[in-house]
Amino acid sequence: MWHRALKLPQRRFRVPAKMLQAQNHKGLYQAVGNMPQLWDDVRSSLDNPTASRAENSRRQSLLEVEHKRNWKKTKPISRVHGLHVKQQDISNRISEKERELEQLKYAQKLVQLQISESNGRNPTLQNMTPWMTPQSQMCVDQWKVENFNWSPQVRSKLEELFHLKNFWPKQLEAINATMSNQDVLLITSTGGGKSLCYQLPALLSTGVTVVISPLVSLIEDQVLSLRKRGIAARMLTSRTSPDEALCIYDDLQSNHPEIKLLYLTPEKISKSKKLMSQLDKCYKAHNLSRFAIDEVHCVSQWGNDFRPDYKYLGILKRQFRDVPIIGLTATATNKVTEDTKNILNISDAVVLRAPLFRSNLFYEVRAKPDTHQKVVKDISDTVKLSFNGESGLVYCLSRRNCTDVCKGLQSHGLSAAVYHAGLTSEEKTETHQKWINNEIKILCSTVAFGMGIDKPDVRFVIHHSMSKSIECYFQESGRAGRDGHPALCLLYFGYSDVFRLSSMVFTQTFGPENLEKMLEYCQSSNACRHRFIGRHFGDESDTCKCTGMCDVCSGFRAKISHDITEACRALLAIVKASRGNDLTGRQLIIKARQGGTENPELKRYTKEKLQSIVLYMLQKQYLSKLYCFTSYDKVLYLVPGPKSHDLKAGKVQMDFYVAKRPRETIYKKRFCNKLTPIVKTST
Repeated sequence: MWHRALKLPQRRFRVPAKMLQAQNHKGLYQAVGNMPQLWDDVRSSLDNPTASRAENSRRQSLLEVEHKRNWKKTKPISRVHGLHVKQQDISNRISEKERELEQLKYAQKLVQLQISESNGRNPTLQNMTPWMTPQSQMCVDQWKVENFNWSPQVRSKLEELFHLKNFWPKQLEAINATMSNQDVLLITSTGGGKSLCYQLPALLSTGVTVVISPLVSLIEDQVLSLRKRGIAARMLTSRTSPDEALCIYDDLQSNHPEIKLLYLTPEKISKSKKLMSQLDKCYKAHNLSRFAIDEVHCVSQWGNDFRPDYKYLGILKRQFRDVPIIGLTATATNKVTEDTKNILNISDAVVLRAPLFRSNLFYEVRAKPDTHQKVVKDISDTVKLSFNGESGLVYCLSRRNCTDVCKGLQSHGLSAAVYHAGLTSEEKTETHQKWINNEIKILCSTVAFGMGIDKPDVRFVIHHSMSKSIECYFQESGRAGRDGHPALCLLYFGYSDVFRLSSMVFTQTFGPENLEKMLEYCQSSNACRHRFIGRHFGDESDTCKCTGMCDVCSGFRAKISHDITEACRALLAIVKASRGNDLTGRQLIIKARQGGTENPELKRYTKEKLQSIVLYMLQKQYLSKLYCFTSYDKVLYLVPGPKSHDLKAGKVQMDFYVAKRPRETIYKKRFCNKLTPIVKTST
């Protein structure tokens, strides 16, 4: 090998030496200029090893001297580099300790709350959320009045610029609180007028209001809308040109910035040092009015749309202590709210929770037909029955589903188009505008089409497959009926979708837990849909306000109770017999229907009822899910659950539902009169 190496040109060794020397200046001290001499030494040492030992020893000493000389030259550089590394390490450790301290404070508050509840034994206090104690409720009520110095201007701007006569629930409280330099968390339903709560105060405040929003498309829509109203709104996103960004930075440094609302993405906050430097200058000049964080639930890992870059927003309160923060969301449970306050360092924030109940929305869960053609026909018949020629959304689980459903609806004579992440920006914009202008009636979309939809006349939102969480479903379905007129929120609940979604969310931190709650919503056929959603978000009201605006309360289905004990035992026996060759959900149904004389108890049930029984067994933990990873995908198998032994002695009752009144009758009564709004909501 050495003989081959000796034949190579010397220049092939010089280039790597230079490259390595540039990469590691303190580790390599060979002089590239001495390479020819070293080459001769290597050749001679190979020819006469004994004679070259003394020479090698001498050269080794020379190399050591050269090494020490070069080390003295590079030592100052390496010391500076080492200090920078050490400084960065200390900063990281400080951030980590601050985070641990925040978590400990949060845990301490929860323990104190539990202790006070345990000692007090007060049922009223125990049912209250942490921010709804009598003292905090008094604090909330003080913001409800219009006797502040800015109240006349607020009312004037509301009517002149936004063309509104009244406030929606909790809007006035949020505006007064943030104008008083209080930190605020506003939780209100989709379409509840969240944007107004920071846009209007921005016009009455000195300086710039920085708005942090998750989607560039949403930012562009809002900035365009504000400019049409004559409001100085700008944005800094990945699509902002360098010249425009320079103009914005110059304005931020001026003594009197013209910009009233500056829109950013959370990624801009976490990654742009230049932006943070400009905001710091703006802050020191007393020109930073407030931070508004839209979709603030993305801060919390418990939230349905957790975004890693949102967690860096905790730096805002540390770096700009006197600047108030207002966070806004439609989907925040009690747990998410507390976690958000902790992460953003706004533990004393005024928490405002508007009623989530929207009386104009009719919620329905419908069994999903077993073929694609039947599903599309059912959607088509539903639209033609009560919403022919009107706008609607059909949410699908994948791009392929969107395309298939869209083609199916078009074949039934309906105006439909697709919208998903696979389209170009131009195609998305064109499709969106056509739908907004009613040139396209139905949009078949993935969740890529979501936040910030500004279209009040959406008459129906149909979910081709169930959502991954209650939070997602509530937000997506809430895009219907923002004009206050009756609207339909229909969800197709399919057996195969359960296993498909389970595999998708398995690796997510809280994915399986959120999906279980969604399954409970779909399978809970005796609880009001509105009330179920309200309780999930912390509304413990004992009264049902639905008045027939869901499939459970409308009374078009009758309940029939069945003893399914033997069926459960037979299904469990099939699962146990297949151990070593585990069954998927689909395979279990096939085996159950092919059992013949082995499973006579199962022959009396239809395929749909057997599927309902299997899902019921999963819910009651008679069966469990086992996830296995293959080379291409994750596979979900069914195995005996932790409570499978209870089937030996106990009995299992399950409720089945049959149509009592035609759906057409219910729909006609609910959706025939669209002239008078049932409830006022914002756009």
